[in-house]
Amino acid sequence: MPIIQVNMIEGRPPEKVRALIENITDTVVETLDAPKESVRVLVNEMPKTHWGKAGIPASEKK
Repeated sequence: MPIIQVNMIEGRPPEKVRALIENITDTVVETLDAPKESVRVLVNEMPKTHWGKAGIPASEKK
């Protein structure tokens, strides 16, 4: 059973997250010949205060 984890900053509309899950699932099915029912996609949305780049939280970036 393929399990795919996606980590991203929160704030995208639910329909975009749904489309992401659908597209990732379809790609895994096509690439691995895996049954669609066996594919799991986990989306972890984090607040900007918990996501940093170059030592600076995303919440402080302009």
